[in-house]
Amino acid sequence: MTAYPVIRYRNTHKAFKRPVLSGVDLDIREGEMFALFGPSGTGKSVLLKTTIGLIIPDRGDVVVNGTSVYFGGAGAMDAVRKQVGYVFQNAALFDSMDVYRNVEMGLPVDRLRSMSRIDTARAIWRALEMVNLEPEAVLSVLPAELSGGMKKRVGIARAIVGRPGILLWDEPTTGLDPVNTAAVERLIKRLSEELRVTSVLVTHDVEGALWMCDRVAMLEGGRIRFHGTPDAFKASADPVVRAFVDRAAAEAALDVVEMS
Repeated sequence: MTAYPVIRYRNTHKAFKRPVLSGVDLDIREGEMFALFGPSGTGKSVLLKTTIGLIIPDRGDVVVNGTSVYFGGAGAMDAVRKQVGYVFQNAALFDSMDVYRNVEMGLPVDRLRSMSRIDTARAIWRALEMVNLEPEAVLSVLPAELSGGMKKRVGIARAIVGRPGILLWDEPTTGLDPVNTAAVERLIKRLSEELRVTSVLVTHDVEGALWMCDRVAMLEGGRIRFHGTPDAFKASADPVVRAFVDRAAAEAALDVVEMS
């Protein structure tokens, strides 16, 4: 039996100076790990941001767990955001806040108001442990004092602290060296399984994402060019998909040579 689609993009359009999304239709199934590929500038991050209203589509809709984000009426967007954790590209931490306050920002306001200080601290502590950081060592530290990899992990802790059912990962390994990239990808896989969430991953690291995802899709020309299993993606005879797969494999091989 096919798992229930928890995210549905329906005829989603968005243009800035030019069209970026030109009618995207895509379903993300409950509990799966899904990767979204495509060349730079094809709208991968734009599509991800429409899921919780960070970017408003010009036409179409996004439906999350049966709630229309854009036509669901008052409170629909807030209700959806409470179900979703978002890992931003480059972590997007608040420079003036220590790690404790940055992670605390991931708790929904209404839930935070009902929690005691002890319960809040426990939730933050546990989230940091889950991303392999030592809470005692980092809780009072400012982002400027953290390495790039540690910033990524704090950003992930902020996304998971409220225990959402959906995690959106926007280029979570951008700016990391191959060793840290592999470590973060293993962390993404582990957290998605341990927390039993639905994960949508936007990434340029095609080879890294293929091994851990259940299904993948490729955006090209503002539309979904391919969607299916990783094996079907790698074996696709579509010349556009084939060229993208071959280029990604060549870039991965180059990274291995540079590390050796």
